[in-house]
Amino acid sequence: MDVDQFDKHLLRLLQQNNRLTADELAQEVGLSASAVQRRLKRLREDKIIEADVSIIAPAVAGIAITCIVDVILEQGNSKALDKFKATMLAQPEVQQCYFVTGNYDFILLVNTRTMQEYEAFVKKWLMDNSNVKHFYTHVVMDRVKVSHSLTL
Repeated sequence: MDVDQFDKHLLRLLQQNNRLTADELAQEVGLSASAVQRRLKRLREDKIIEADVSIIAPAVAGIAITCIVDVILEQGNSKALDKFKATMLAQPEVQQCYFVTGNYDFILLVNTRTMQEYEAFVKKWLMDNSNVKHFYTHVVMDRVKVSHSLTL
C-alpha cells in the first residue's frame, strides 16, 4: 500500500477525470506511458483505486428526494449491528451507510424518486425494525457540494 509522489499525482488526476489515457497521464506526471500503465495496474490490484465509475446526475435516475437519516438502535451488540448493516447494504435506496460515534449509531444517505417512496422505505426498514429505537430525517434542500475526491 505504499504510494509515492508519482502515484499521488496520478490519483489526483484520475479523481478529476478517470478517462485520461496512459499517454495523457504520462505527459502530466513525467513518466512513460508503460510506467503509468504498470502503476495503474498495481494501484487497482492493491485496491488503492477501488473502482472506475461514472457519476451520474440524480435527476437522470429520477431521484428527486435525498434524505440524511440519523439512526439510533435499541441494542448495540455486534449481532444487532451486523444485522442492521446487512439490511442497509441490501437496500438500493441507501446510497451511503455509516456506523458512527456520538449520539447516533448510523447515518444513512437515502435517495428516492418521491416522498411516498421514502415513506415506504422508512416504514419497511426503520419503523418496522424492532431494533430501531429512533430515527431522524433531514431532507436535503440543495446539493451545495458533492465530491468523491480525497485530498492527497
